Amino acid sequence: MGATPTLFHRGAAATSSATLYTVPASTTAVLTDIVVSNTSTSQQYVTMTVDGINILPTVPVSANTVINLQPKTVMATAKVLAGFATSADVKLHVSGVEIS
Repeated sequence: MGATPTLFHRGAAATSSATLYTVPASTTAVLTDIVVSNTSTSQQYVTMTVDGINILPTVPVSANTVINLQPKTVMATAKVLAGFATSADVKLHVSGVEIS
């Protein structure tokens, strides 16, 4: 069994729910870090789910700030990380470990 640090997603948030990462076949993933930055001059909101369950339920992100979360969430094969924000000014960096 090998553990590989992996970038799950990096980019501007969609403004409606979008798949950010899907666990590959024969793999278990551990979501370790979520960095959310808001480059807007106004407060925005971010929502993220794992397999349809909220891990960030419409969380406010103040103007021109960054939040860093370390959820340590285990995801089985084919589980989906999805998310969106109220503005594309919100950027997401999501990483973890894949174990196969």
